[in-house]
Amino acid sequence: MRYLVGIVTLTFFSLVVVITPALAQTDKFIEHNVVFQEDGQYAGWPANHGIWGWGNEILVGFVKASYKQTQPGLHTYDPKSAENQYARSFDGGETWEIKDAYSMGQTAWGHDNNISTDRADKPTVLQESMPDFTSEDFLLTFLRHNNHDGPSHFYYSEDKGAHWEGPYVFPNMGTPGLANRTDYHVEGKQIMSAFVTTAKSNSKEGRVAFVRTTDGGLNWDLVSWVTAEHGGFDIMPSSIKLSENTWLTTIRTRYENGQNLISSYISNNNGNSWKRLVDPASDTGRGGSPPALVKLKDGRLALGYIHRSEFGSRVHVRFSANNGESWGDEIILRSGDGASRDVGYPRMIQREDGKLVMVYYWNNANQKGSKPYRYIAATIFDPEDWK
Repeated sequence: MRYLVGIVTLTFFSLVVVITPALAQTDKFIEHNVVFQEDGQYAGWPANHGIWGWGNEILVGFVKASYKQTQPGLHTYDPKSAENQYARSFDGGETWEIKDAYSMGQTAWGHDNNISTDRADKPTVLQESMPDFTSEDFLLTFLRHNNHDGPSHFYYSEDKGAHWEGPYVFPNMGTPGLANRTDYHVEGKQIMSAFVTTAKSNSKEGRVAFVRTTDGGLNWDLVSWVTAEHGGFDIMPSSIKLSENTWLTTIRTRYENGQNLISSYISNNNGNSWKRLVDPASDTGRGGSPPALVKLKDGRLALGYIHRSEFGSRVHVRFSANNGESWGDEIILRSGDGASRDVGYPRMIQREDGKLVMVYYWNNANQKGSKPYRYIAATIFDPEDWK
């Protein structure tokens, strides 16, 4: 079975949420593995890419760059050296193989994919419909040119991401511009819906929209706006389809006053309009976190996210037993190992045995004697421990 990650949003008001205390876990199954780590290298941002799974096989994208200490600055890397990578596991996230995206066919320049001009291919317009979306071997990924008004382009694969076709232009659909991450949902052989991040009217990030193609990607229509413009942003949705006509999306939100949180929206009419629900996480720290939303085999929802702090960042999960109408306590999966706030951007998937694998970038820079390099980590845990 193939799993995809996505989100959606829409609202004109905010809800007051009671902050519940985080639960420290010492008697549960929690395992932390390294996906990619190299001295002198910086690795980050899985949430800017996709995650896919087939039983115990998992594929996830990230960025690799040369480490460079910047003062001041959050991200300690050299942007000129950044290029996309893929990590693949055949044992449920215990061990990983790394391959650069360029050698797999992702040959266009993009944000944090700084391919030189002589190597980069320019995105072209798709001339023939993409192949059967319902094939378990079919994958799609979106990449952006910047965090604000784009443009964005895409690739597709017919062999589980071993090779990618493209790059192809993704249309703006009348928006001020797009800065897409990967959040799509297959609805038929040639029908696909996606949640995209658009620029606001001032060309700055961001607002979430719901789009759809019914002809294999030749044409895309903007079905609805999930969120309205405000002084902050709504970006990086992670979404699921709950039933034939019901969608739920979670979104990285920042208000003009600097508050960072995760908001959520539901549509009961197949994405034509949206209603805001309770915020799943009302405080995601300094800088905030994109969400990683998964529907579990037992019907519950799991939401992974990071609380970012200069004094020690934390990895969290919350569960919902009522399709996001309410959420349980904030559960700490990882903390206390010297992570600065340059961490996070999770993707998450449920493997064959029911355990969850959350992939994100991490560091131990604040821990005395530790190396400062950012790396890709995977936390594996059993949602059955919190039923």
